[in-house]
Amino acid sequence: MRSISLMTCAAALCGFAGIATAQDQIDKTGWPSSFTVGSASQGGTYFVYGSGWANLVAEELGLSGGAEVTGGPMQNMALVHTGQAAFGMTTMGPAQESMDGINPIAPGLKMDNVCAMFPMYETPFSITALSSKGIETISDIPDGARIGFGPAGSTSDTYFPRILEDLGVKFERRNGGWTDLGGQLQDGLLDVIAFAVGVPTPAVSQLEAQVDVNIVGFTEEERAQVQAAFPVSAFDIPASTYSTLEEDARAVSMWNFAIAGCDLPESFVYNAVDVVMSDNARMTSIHRSATTTIPANWDKNGVLPWHPGAAKWFNENGASIDLTN
Repeated sequence: MRSISLMTCAAALCGFAGIATAQDQIDKTGWPSSFTVGSASQGGTYFVYGSGWANLVAEELGLSGGAEVTGGPMQNMALVHTGQAAFGMTTMGPAQESMDGINPIAPGLKMDNVCAMFPMYETPFSITALSSKGIETISDIPDGARIGFGPAGSTSDTYFPRILEDLGVKFERRNGGWTDLGGQLQDGLLDVIAFAVGVPTPAVSQLEAQVDVNIVGFTEEERAQVQAAFPVSAFDIPASTYSTLEEDARAVSMWNFAIAGCDLPESFVYNAVDVVMSDNARMTSIHRSATTTIPANWDKNGVLPWHPGAAKWFNENGASIDLTN
């Protein structure tokens, strides 16, 4: 038994030595000693996903790093642009508005120090209500309904009110973290929550485990109308996502991308991208939405300039990103 223990210990030490050697071989000139990833409120997909990949990168690169609770995509654009966060996560709509200088957090400031890092997943826009409210379709939402749109400045708060107004819904607007809004819905303080987060959404999963809920989809006509008016794509939430669903639910979606400060060292971003994109199984274990965090989806970015370190990694792995334009 003693010899087996010694052999096991020796193997473990060799493993640690191998990791240390691999890290030592990376040129870390100019790298920060720590980093943060701007995510969103607790109870949403961004926080779970962001905490997971932040911890993964920190562990693999031998740095101190983690996710920071934020107001979501709009605030993350501001944090990364100003250097208050090295990395963040955003959706294409808020990214475009931020680059155009119409981010409500800093009106008039063109946030051009933000670069694309890697593709994450699509964010579906979906609606949840208590079954007891009798809201099964968007047209069932009564005038004056109290609707929670997530944190102020989030993708949901930026676009979902416009979408519902375009569909003729009249409502009272409420903001807050997803977990808090879920509690308010359960307590009858809200009539509807309009989610724009990855699926499965932790707050929805928690709700349906405690009360009967309806996940309200779009009709074909409503979806076509929204697609014509907003930068979204058709998306179906699979029935297997939630126990409440008996069939796929029609929705619309926007792509999410990880972002990095454009002035970060090329080798730092290259190696961070390599950690995330080289092991999809580990990413999927963090959150199921990461099944689309794969190299083939590099072309879903039509808004942000690419960070040179990220572009280098993707071009080495089948992409054709041209940094000269």
